[in-house]
Amino acid sequence: MTIAVAVAAVLAIKAWVVNPYRIPSSSMEPTLHCAVPEPGCEAGASDRVLANRFAYRFTDPERGDIVVFETPREASELCPGPGGVFVKRLIGLPGDTLEIRDGQLYVNDQPLDEPYVNGGEIGDNFGPVTVPEDEYFMMGDNRYQSCDSREWGAVPRENLIGPVFARYWPIQRIGFQ
Repeated sequence: MTIAVAVAAVLAIKAWVVNPYRIPSSSMEPTLHCAVPEPGCEAGASDRVLANRFAYRFTDPERGDIVVFETPREASELCPGPGGVFVKRLIGLPGDTLEIRDGQLYVNDQPLDEPYVNGGEIGDNFGPVTVPEDEYFMMGDNRYQSCDSREWGAVPRENLIGPVFARYWPIQRIGFQ
């Protein structure tokens, strides 16, 4: 009986509270590492992260959050690799207008400071696009290696699983986001 209760508790926590995820690609380098020999990976082991599955039931997502979300259909068709879920940074909120001009990302005509972007470069010119109501614009920190909302559009709110709040593997990278 004790084992059954413990298993049920673990499954409930995983389903509704916290779930682990592995970083399979270089799209979030250098913030979150993937494992060599994947092109663009900086580490020998993929980071493992925890996402808070209930946070967005009580709060709204914020710009800059690193978010785990169910892969939109269009992303599954356009992006190579394993489907299911993606981990990207939330850049655009509903109603925001985004544009990349001369290597600078603008949100609502204001330059966005992005110290987390790999190499400081964010990619080619893009947009402008306006994020639809109840949708979010996601981009990887490694812009040249990221298949993201620039390719397949904004992510519906119902696809958001939750924000990444901690790294638990490898041991030397344990910490909170």
